Amino acid sequence: MDQIKHNYIQGDGLKLHVAELGSESSPVVLFLHGFPEIWYTWRYQMIAVANAGFRAIAPEYRGYGLSDIPAEPQNTSFDDFVKDIATILASLSISKVFVIGKDFGTLVGYVFSFFYPEKVAGIITIGVPYIPPHAMQRLQTLPEGFYMRRWQEPGRAEAEFSRFDAKTIVRKIYILFCSSEVPIAGENQEVLDMVEASAPLPSWFTEEDLETYGALYEKSGFVTALKTPYRSLLEKIEHPDKDVDELKVEAPALLITSKGDFSFNIPGMEEYIKSGTKDYIPNLEIIYLPEGCHFVPEQFPDKVNEHLLNFLNHNKC
Repeated sequence: MDQIKHNYIQGDGLKLHVAELGSESSPVVLFLHGFPEIWYTWRYQMIAVANAGFRAIAPEYRGYGLSDIPAEPQNTSFDDFVKDIATILASLSISKVFVIGKDFGTLVGYVFSFFYPEKVAGIITIGVPYIPPHAMQRLQTLPEGFYMRRWQEPGRAEAEFSRFDAKTIVRKIYILFCSSEVPIAGENQEVLDMVEASAPLPSWFTEEDLETYGALYEKSGFVTALKTPYRSLLEKIEHPDKDVDELKVEAPALLITSKGDFSFNIPGMEEYIKSGTKDYIPNLEIIYLPEGCHFVPEQFPDKVNEHLLNFLNHNKC
């Protein structure tokens, strides 16, 4: 990982951390992480695209990892993240990018594509498809113990997370989210307690990886992460000209998913992927991996990289 460079961009009074690899003259690939992820989540993909002649850029959102924590992290929104991405690209004099997002990075990437369509050469999402803002309300119909609903509850998640150090929190979430079952805690059970202390890490996730994640979240904490994505999912996203629920992304698009990813098994998700996504993303291609969990870019990097590079090479100018 020594070849990856680390830079800081000033935006909205904050220093935003950006990991970079590749020639400045190459087509740019913008990687957007989810939770509990950071720039390091994309380590294998950054190296692969750079070796293939692209420039990889992986920012960390405000309040995540090495980026500054905003003065009022509890007020952070998806809109802030999208504006930060635009600031980073402007600062680096980048006019066009391929966007790759996973987990809630999918929503950041697609909202960015709605607001700045002229900047997007193509978009790839991993695990999670684009879900229009109005459809997020359906998550509230899932059981009360569904992890997203629990972490939306102010105070409860903070109390739960305060019982553990950052490294243990990341460890528990990685183990929990590796299952194909949708994470739903019992009535008198906290989400992190669904993972036993003796449960092993997945074979592809090393103690060194965990140390890296733990150190970065030790620095940033989890206040911003609990607000955005979880408590921001139901907030209205305002477009200056149109209703966001009616917008479409016309750029080439790819979704890589797997039945082994718990998000695929959220009720109604499989049918929506098959029959609903192209209402908003008409040029979407869907690839179903035969295996792979929620963290497939780290679990099976070679398979993911092959699909990414096929898409990038096919759509680059």
